[in-house]
This record gives sequence, structure tokens and C-alpha cells, in this order.
Amino acid sequence: MYFSDYQTAAAFIKERIGQRQPCVGIVLGSGLGALADAIEEPIVLPYKEIPNFPVSTAIGHKGNLICGTIAGHCVLAMQGRFHFYEGYTMQQVTFPMRVMKVMGIETLFVSNAAGGLNPGYKVGDLMMIKDHINMLPNPLIGKNMEEFGPRFPDMTRPYDPELRKLAREIAARVGIDLKEGVYYGDTGPTYETPAEYKFKFIAGADAVGMSTVPEVIVARHCGMRVFGVSVISNEAHGDFSDDYVNDGDDVVEAANAASKNMIKLFTELIRTL
Repeated sequence: MYFSDYQTAAAFIKERIGQRQPCVGIVLGSGLGALADAIEEPIVLPYKEIPNFPVSTAIGHKGNLICGTIAGHCVLAMQGRFHFYEGYTMQQVTFPMRVMKVMGIETLFVSNAAGGLNPGYKVGDLMMIKDHINMLPNPLIGKNMEEFGPRFPDMTRPYDPELRKLAREIAARVGIDLKEGVYYGDTGPTYETPAEYKFKFIAGADAVGMSTVPEVIVARHCGMRVFGVSVISNEAHGDFSDDYVNDGDDVVEAANAASKNMIKLFTELIRTL
């Protein structure tokens, strides 16, 4: 990818949304596209129409870029993301983050459906991401794009401490049981074996999924503030029955059911910006 590729996509989006200036970018994961319904005065751009954009193929990803208003702030929301397991390069997976940066967006909200490794988690819980373990290829491998950031970006605080503090206060005020933990990003597309679930929990992870981390790395490389939430869509701990099966449709269904609280949390947090 060249810097001009990001500029071309950003110019197309700007032309389509007119005078609007998004200040917040949002990435909606598997089964979490319902937040798009909360966006007021939406302008919907299918990914296939945007120059250089990949197209979502994963279950529960509609493949639209939506510009509109949440809590009085202009947002640009991805209704579906791109994954390494779909066969895309890391440059393609993270392409929208750099486009958002070119457009002037400085704060990124990311969400995903994840397996709960922590024995204290149950299906439907929200886990605010405080840190991550990356087992996907690093999207910054290759020639550094100086237009966006330094060769060796700091990742001491990948998820913004101030936004996390505000989220804890909001969750307490509106009655959301908000967990806080470490997200383990792996390639997929297979779900983990029971031994792998145990290994990842021992390694320090509380939830596991197949996305998010590359987007966060690129966003931080660009100097963007990041806030992330995992919706626990299946319990990935304990002993599994002989007939237990991880199912993609079940994951989307569980994420949809839990999205109401995530929408409330994101909306109130955006309101404070």
C-alpha cells in the first residue's frame, strides 16, 4: 500500500459525506452491527464502493461504512471488519484505520465477540480490554510509513487509560457489570482446542478472538486513542461435555443478545468526548 491509496479512499468518503467531520471511528465485530442502528442521520457506504477497501466475508459482518451522529458527535462506523483468516494481508486488514487517520479521526472504538477464558466470565458479559497478547502477524512489518508514525511505536498503554477510567465510572452509573481483562489475538479460523484454551489463560489472557489487535497496533502507530470491548460470546474454560461444539452462528447470536449494554456503554462514553 502507498500513502496515496489511503488518501484516495479518504477523499471518496469525504466527498460522499459532505461537510461532516467524524471525530470518532468505530469497528463493530461479529454480531455487533446493531450499534449501527443507533447512529442518527446515517450515510451508508458499502465497502465495495470505496476505492481500495476490501470486502467483509465473515459471518455477522454486513460490510458497510456508516457516517452519522451518536450522542452529538459525528462518527464513522465499520459495520464489519476484515480478518487475516479471510486471506487478506495485514495491510488490507488494517487499511481502514489509516484511512480514518487521514480523515482526521483521533479516537478509535473497537469491539469483538470473544471466548471467555477467565472462569469468572459468562456468556453475555462485557470485558473492557486493558491489554492484549498478539499472536497474529504484526501489521507494521515491512517498510515503515513515516506519514503515520515511528518505526518502533510504544505499546505500553495500547488502550487509553483515561477512556477506561471513564468507562468504569459510566458502567457503575448505568448498572453495567463491566469486566476488565487481557485479549488474546490469534489467527483463526479454527476455534481453540481445550488444551489451547488452558494454555492461553495460563499465559495471562482473559478472552480470545481472531481480530482487533492488528487494528489497535496500527491505530496506536498513528497516534490514535483506543478503547476496546469484548463481548463474551462463549465460555472457553472448564470441562467440556462430550457433545460440546463451538458454532459460529451461536457466537453471533450471543453477541447480538449482549449488544444492548455495549451500545449503552459506547454511547455514554462518546458523549463525554
